[in-house]
Amino acid sequence: MNSSADSGGEMEADSNKQEIFQRKKNAVLVNGVILNGPITDSKAGEKFVEEACKIIMEEVIRKAGDVTEKVCEWQPPEKLKKLLDLEMRDTGEPHQRLLQLCQDIIRYSVKTNHPRFFNQLYAGIDYYSLVARFITEALNPSVYTYEVSPVFLLVEEAVLKRMIEFIGWKEGDGIFNPGGSVSNMYAMNLARYKYCPDIKEKGLSGLPRLVLFTSEECHYSMNKAASFLGIGTQNVYFITTDERGKMIPEELEKQVQRARKEGAAPFLVCATAGTTVLGAFDPLDKIADICEKHGLWLHVDASWGGSALMSRKHRKLLHGIHRADSVAWNPHKMLMAGIQCCALLVKDNSDLLKKCYSAKASYLFQQDKFYDVSYDTGDKSIQCSRRPDAFKFWMTWKALGTTGLEDRVNRALALARYLVDEIKKREGFQLLLEPEYANICFWYIPSSLRKMEEGPEFWEKLHQVAPVIKERMMKKGSMMLGYQPHRGKVNFFRQVVISPQVSREDMDFLLDEIDLLGRDL
Repeated sequence: MNSSADSGGEMEADSNKQEIFQRKKNAVLVNGVILNGPITDSKAGEKFVEEACKIIMEEVIRKAGDVTEKVCEWQPPEKLKKLLDLEMRDTGEPHQRLLQLCQDIIRYSVKTNHPRFFNQLYAGIDYYSLVARFITEALNPSVYTYEVSPVFLLVEEAVLKRMIEFIGWKEGDGIFNPGGSVSNMYAMNLARYKYCPDIKEKGLSGLPRLVLFTSEECHYSMNKAASFLGIGTQNVYFITTDERGKMIPEELEKQVQRARKEGAAPFLVCATAGTTVLGAFDPLDKIADICEKHGLWLHVDASWGGSALMSRKHRKLLHGIHRADSVAWNPHKMLMAGIQCCALLVKDNSDLLKKCYSAKASYLFQQDKFYDVSYDTGDKSIQCSRRPDAFKFWMTWKALGTTGLEDRVNRALALARYLVDEIKKREGFQLLLEPEYANICFWYIPSSLRKMEEGPEFWEKLHQVAPVIKERMMKKGSMMLGYQPHRGKVNFFRQVVISPQVSREDMDFLLDEIDLLGRDL
């Protein structure tokens, strides 16, 4: 360092000392606490943010598409606790130590943006929604009133309007929620409120036994919502599905009639567009006919499959969705808007959401404000503080356009088709069923089992294969792929294609790696 730099640093230090001395000299104390000036060292904080952003850029963003990097660096819980130094102490730690912790956190976290992360119904990195998240984290807004969140409320309104158009409604309402499970709960409660508006004030007493209907393949949030809302899990009637996992409309009709004969009050049917495991789409048109016949609210859980609406080629999977009363749709899945980004959309123009959920908090929703208070949409939510999740999807949509989002869906499903064709060609791989979406379910059969008769012993041995391969791939860090037993079927792999960073070569690698890791079993 040269002498001028030295002198400059000394002058700055002297200036800081004089400033501190002056504060102490003119100190105002309350309960022994000096109140003069801020106590946060802004320059040091800014420097820390700058250095941390460099780490994020180098260790997360630049490595996101690098297949030579590990998907995860597996450590057992007790060892990981020691490696991370999780203890929170009485005194703060220096920034260099904190920056090292940032690197450690990234190192030992699962890289969900890795091209070979296939474990869940989300994956990959969308750079535009990521920037949107950086902005909202820095601004720290809460989306309830226009006065504190003007931009993000208008963004949410614009995004909901476009999503409603893709469903096929001429008008509607909606709100972004923290997860598809919450959207499903909202819909269940909204349907109950529509059926019996007095419940909001009078509660459950005096109500008939309410019954709802959903598929055997539905998301587990249906049971949770019924429990949470006091409907009761015994009053969730599960409808038989066909061999592809689709609800059978004739069975739904039977169950509705059964409930009426029992003296119960049917009020809701929850159909699924894109089931979690098999990726099945219920026949919405036929289900809507039954709902209209019996006066039932039709909710479609399209948390996973809703993004097919963006594709002119594949939107037929959701034929009839325009007849639904409400729809759950998660852009953070196939469209990669970043967790969490989940909308509940309602075919309603009577302010039903607000009527159902409003509490009219006078400190937030004053009616004599100087602007149009219809933009204070927070009273439609069961939350008070609420994140501006729509902004992530808006930024991605602005960047890619509708055609870019459509291309994303089409490419994912084309890659899924490629993988299916490869599975059919390879010895030792067996499909459970022909997929219609991005869920590819298959068994890997090691050579030791390939000539065995498919009896109880065969299935018992095959059941043990997927967990061992999963353990090996995670400890190696080469990829992540989910497995599960399902409805009488022994453990099988469920591969999900989402990220545009995924290539044909990654599909080939997946099958090669499974064979490599499991051939000795």
